[in-house]
Amino acid sequence: QVQLVESGGGLVQSGGSLRLSCTFSTAMFSIWDMSWYRQVPGKQRELVATVTRTSSTIYADSVKGRFTITRHSTNNTLVLQMNSLKPEDTAVYYCHAAYVRNTYWGHGTQVTVSS
Repeated sequence: QVQLVESGGGLVQSGGSLRLSCTFSTAMFSIWDMSWYRQVPGKQRELVATVTRTSSTIYADSVKGRFTITRHSTNNTLVLQMNSLKPEDTAVYYCHAAYVRNTYWGHGTQVTVSS
């Protein structure tokens, strides 16, 4: 059984930092392209950052320079370090895994940034 579990969400003041983690229960973690998405109620889910199986990274323009995505093979964990948070970063953040045509989603973790 494959599943992704996010953690680390919470309430933080504008300008603060938060670190999200995603644990991926798979025997072949290194072959998956891993991403963080976020979604606000009533809006489309958007890509925040991706780290591919070859360790390439992609960031949304809105988070470049503030967020860092990393993968840790030791415990099958994906991390999103979020710095200089803004109220517009408030959303439910989802962990995502993709391999060829296989895709899995976590259930999300809430991030709220206050003014």
